[in-house]
Amino acid sequence: MSQLQSPMPELIADCSLRAHNTFGFDVRARYALTLTSEAQVAALAQDARIANLPQLVLGGGSNVVLTRDFDGVALLVGLTGRRVIGEVSEGGGAWLVEAGAGENWHDFVAWTLAQGMPGLENLALIPGTVGAAPIQNIGAYGLEMGERFERLRAIELATGEAAEFDRDACAFGYRDSFFKRAGRGRFLITSVVFRLPKAWTPRADYADVARALEGTGRCDAQAIFDAVVAVRRAKLPDWKELGNAGSFFKNPVVSAAAFDALRSREPDVVSYRQPDGNIKLAAGWLIDRCGWKGRAIGGAAVHDRQALVLVNRGGATGAQVLELADAIRRDVQARFGVELEAEPVCL
Repeated sequence: MSQLQSPMPELIADCSLRAHNTFGFDVRARYALTLTSEAQVAALAQDARIANLPQLVLGGGSNVVLTRDFDGVALLVGLTGRRVIGEVSEGGGAWLVEAGAGENWHDFVAWTLAQGMPGLENLALIPGTVGAAPIQNIGAYGLEMGERFERLRAIELATGEAAEFDRDACAFGYRDSFFKRAGRGRFLITSVVFRLPKAWTPRADYADVARALEGTGRCDAQAIFDAVVAVRRAKLPDWKELGNAGSFFKNPVVSAAAFDALRSREPDVVSYRQPDGNIKLAAGWLIDRCGWKGRAIGGAAVHDRQALVLVNRGGATGAQVLELADAIRRDVQARFGVELEAEPVCL
């Protein structure tokens, strides 16, 4: 978050990206730079060392499938720092907190609670960095990040110019934003500001979280944080032990008419009615019903406890993960008439 001038980082040749993607794919970048200040990011546009080279921005690498070596420069986001920057009075009042894009997301959520500022607890233990959160508009257990978002700063890589984006400019959607579409590859996010409500109310009606809270006699923010962590650890593999990118597919949304037709054939289909009348389907249930849980192609497999997660059992390549994902898509389309869309960016 610093605006001070910083010396440009060392240009690393033939850099392994294994530690920079949560699938653990052993791919390499022709060059890499670790960026620790906004000034360094802004200076990239005039850096003769990387002129005319393709650029790839990597934070925690938790939402990317790297299928091959990258013949360009990997920009490794290392901007850190977190602070309370102010308060607002409207809407019952809120704290404004800022974090550098390279901050670990889960650690940042825990820090906000330690400051007595709830609001992000439902998003605990999501892998990745703060800077990646608005790109994906991360969400879990009844909350999307966009609901707590205030603004962000980003540098346009081609010009070195800084820009601020409010919620409207980010164009948040379901696991979607401007930065995955028209802005893809154009900007590097340097810091994000969140609005955390003083008039906090718990969101604990998601079935798994409600079960984890049963018998505790608590429904405060820390209890919800602890419940979410326990649920995620029970259901999802730790990427440090078994490479993965979390939920691989978005939960598909269908019209009420399409859902009625599907339910007539599959009465126990898992679904969630949306405010606009459409129906969100549980992608994991669809995949499981097609018999994919635990199956593999090479070292790439569907997790044996959660069909929505594709994993690297060891030695898998990004191409194998995509082959597995395509096979799953075809089977779900053939059986249910529903198209699955991948959450990670595939490169």
